[in-house]
Amino acid sequence: MNLIIDIGNTTTKAALTEDGIIVRKERFPSAEPEVIAGFIGEPTPEAAIVSSVSHDPKVLLDFLRGRINRVHHLTWRSKYPFVIDYDTPETLGADRLAAAAGAFLHHPGSDLLVIDAGSAVTIDLVSGGTYRGGSISPGLAMRFRSLHEYTGRLPLVTLNDNFAFPARTTEDAITAGVVTGLVYEINEYIRTFEERHSKLVTVITGGDSGVLARHIERRILHYPDLVTEGLNYLLDTNVQNQKT
Repeated sequence: MNLIIDIGNTTTKAALTEDGIIVRKERFPSAEPEVIAGFIGEPTPEAAIVSSVSHDPKVLLDFLRGRINRVHHLTWRSKYPFVIDYDTPETLGADRLAAAAGAFLHHPGSDLLVIDAGSAVTIDLVSGGTYRGGSISPGLAMRFRSLHEYTGRLPLVTLNDNFAFPARTTEDAITAGVVTGLVYEINEYIRTFEERHSKLVTVITGGDSGVLARHIERRILHYPDLVTEGLNYLLDTNVQNQKT
């Protein structure tokens, strides 16, 4: 059994996998060792991987290494199924690489456009066996919050997939502007890269991916657990028969 820990900007996602299948998963507000210990329960996993985009997970890594034989901290120096072509790889979010690895797992050898719609929206290209980089823009919640915080009277709107467009209320106008604006943005990214890569496979994951996937007009495949699947794949790749 493998333990997968993905420390994001707002929450920590933990999962247990068996033979590549997610058998249990949960989301936590932090990655404190006692929280993860409660999630693990019994028996102890054989291997673990930790990815973090928000802080140095040293305390958690030390805790896990005291209990689990093989533990890997995912960084840009880890082993990947593709070459990384990025000018500042040390600044590259491990979650972006994990999502790309998950897409590669599902579609080995394909040119890939990988969209992760969470706190931020990342769009990354893997082509010719090489990770080429991509873009980062605000996610839906961040766009809703910025409209409220940087204006005098606009309300804070939460995501509602049932909105009118053209909108006839202010709340619908905000929702339509935020959701359809991001959908148009993604549609254009896909169209642009499909022109450059004739057999491009586009995938989407992340907390807001379900809503966005329903509105995106271009061909797109939805994998809700892509980052977890990618991390599990990278764990097996990086800890084979050795402690890291």
